[in-house]
Amino acid sequence: MTAVPHLFQPLTLRSISTRNRVVISPMCQYSAHDGHMDDWHLTHLGRFAIGGAGIVFTEATAVQKRGRITHGCPGIWTDSQIPGHARVAQFALRNGAIPAIQLGHAGRKGGMQRPWFGNGPLNDADFARGDMPWTPVGPSGLPVAEGWPVPHALTVQEIGELLDDYEAAARRALSAGYKIAEIHGAHGYLVHSFLSPLSNKRTDGYGGSLEGRMRLALEISARVRAVWPDDLPLFFRTSAVDGVPEGWTLDDTVVLAGELKRIGVDVMDCSSSGIAGAATAGGGQKRQPGFQVPYAERVRNDVGMTTMAVGLITHPQQAEEILAEGRADLIAIGREALVDPNWALHAARDLGHDTLFETWPEQSGWWLAGRQKTSDFYQPRD
Repeated sequence: MTAVPHLFQPLTLRSISTRNRVVISPMCQYSAHDGHMDDWHLTHLGRFAIGGAGIVFTEATAVQKRGRITHGCPGIWTDSQIPGHARVAQFALRNGAIPAIQLGHAGRKGGMQRPWFGNGPLNDADFARGDMPWTPVGPSGLPVAEGWPVPHALTVQEIGELLDDYEAAARRALSAGYKIAEIHGAHGYLVHSFLSPLSNKRTDGYGGSLEGRMRLALEISARVRAVWPDDLPLFFRTSAVDGVPEGWTLDDTVVLAGELKRIGVDVMDCSSSGIAGAATAGGGQKRQPGFQVPYAERVRNDVGMTTMAVGLITHPQQAEEILAEGRADLIAIGREALVDPNWALHAARDLGHDTLFETWPEQSGWWLAGRQKTSDFYQPRD
């Protein structure tokens, strides 16, 4: 009997068991209306569930209205947003995927342009389209870059309100049917901006030392964990390094991961950079296939924590090797899934796990199996 590839072995996280190790990473669509998701989001995310992914994440979902990245970003700060999320969660579950939500706050990157309009601060052209600015917030009054709005430094009282809003958002996410929640602590958004010494210049209990800068991330995680059921897993996405001198380091990430694990966070989702400029700014790092895998590997080895690798993982054999070598436990696919929403299904065939479309939805698998019996049409991808 042929061994099941690591990529297609289930993973149990608390009471949840995934059908494979393929995760659809959160990918902003900038297409919500006043924070409400619509048919675009159902179709966009639903195709990945049909396409065989084990876990399907929503894009970053704001816990406060001012926590949106753009006017087109979804939220979960009010009950009226629950039905749109419920449609996505229910569809994913019916089609074998675990529905997951990423809870976030844009912080000082809030109220920026949709990327196809420039991916920077709002300008007159955006105002003419009806996208009006709001005051972004952060740990300190430091803008993302020259020409960006100066954020309002959150007061301790406002931080308390923020914690309440994260807790309320988690409750709404649970009522919508999500089985995994992830706290977005990466890419220069609010939580990351508190962690990084480049953006956090506070002198109170939320700044200064590593302990102070980690405080908000840990308090948010504790509040979400307190309302997220014990039998459901909690993830945390980190920018494992800022990638610039004097910034957040991998050693810092290891310390943070250990504290998060003690709180009850189950998986560290290891990305990087974004503290200045666009969220996907490389921070001087050389981008090559799997360039962020060492971060997941370090946390996994040093903390004994389940990790997810993400970033330029595009080929099934590459993903399989990462898992087989014990460098991560889950593989997150982003833009490659936009190219091929059936990436997981094709990977199963490429790795010899599926020869007769057994893993495909029966609505299409039986058609393709029948065609295969009459012609040798399928060729593994390069």
